[in-house]
Amino acid sequence: SRIYTFYLMKESELILQAKKGEAEAFGTLYDTYAPAIYRFVLFKVGTKSDAEDVTHQVFLKAWKSMKKYRDEGHPFSSWLYRIAQNTVIDHYRSNRSHANIDTLPEDTLSEMPGFEENVDRGLQVEFVRRAIRELDDTGQNVLLMKFVNDLSNKEISATLQKSEGAIRVIQHRALKQLKTILEKHAGNNHTTHKV
Repeated sequence: SRIYTFYLMKESELILQAKKGEAEAFGTLYDTYAPAIYRFVLFKVGTKSDAEDVTHQVFLKAWKSMKKYRDEGHPFSSWLYRIAQNTVIDHYRSNRSHANIDTLPEDTLSEMPGFEENVDRGLQVEFVRRAIRELDDTGQNVLLMKFVNDLSNKEISATLQKSEGAIRVIQHRALKQLKTILEKHAGNNHTTHKV
């Protein structure tokens, strides 16, 4: 299978082959990164069908731009996330609709590895969904990349083109905002959840 091929070959070799136009090598890269890009996009666009379309566009753009790709010491995934962010922006411009995290299926967050463990366990998924929507775009991106997609600060730094120090500050601020918003939601719903 392609995933098996990925482990037999170094990523750098696959990238070189894909740059030469070898579809099989790019297919292996696709199989490796598509699930994570899809999870990121799903949070931003709100529906599974839109997320599938946007993810498809991300990899189509990546394939068309492979010859221009330069390894600047950042992970290949950082390049894909940058394309994903731009594609999400294009999606909104063309659809003139706004992301609505409320439309995500109830179990979407709980299916995502690592998310619930990293956000205080007692919080209900619906509160988290609503709260994330209230964060600014950069805070949203950092939390999604960190806790949903499990990226390191170095990878997030390369993707968002900010220093690792700035990423730590954004993450700290976003988590603080998230907790405040969640406390407010919990209070409004007359529950006893503590953050």
